[in-house]
Amino acid sequence: MAHKKGVGSSKNGRDSNSQRRGTKVYSGQNITAGTILVRQCGTPIKAGQNVGMGTDCTLFSKIDGVVKYERVGKTGKQVSVYAG
Repeated sequence: MAHKKGVGSSKNGRDSNSQRRGTKVYSGQNITAGTILVRQCGTPIKAGQNVGMGTDCTLFSKIDGVVKYERVGKTGKQVSVYAG
């Protein structure tokens, strides 16, 4: 009888931590410099005026100001921060 004895080692049971991506600050909100605006995979939202982009495509504010999301062309989007 060539049967394998069931020893109960599971091949499942692993799961990664959530990435917590998405929009962190919305249009019209006042923010300080260095605030993360959007965590994203790739660049569906581009960096506009006074916005920097990290190595993982995270968008962050370079100045204190007000956030504004804008259309670029037909389908593009960008986020900018304006002083005031």
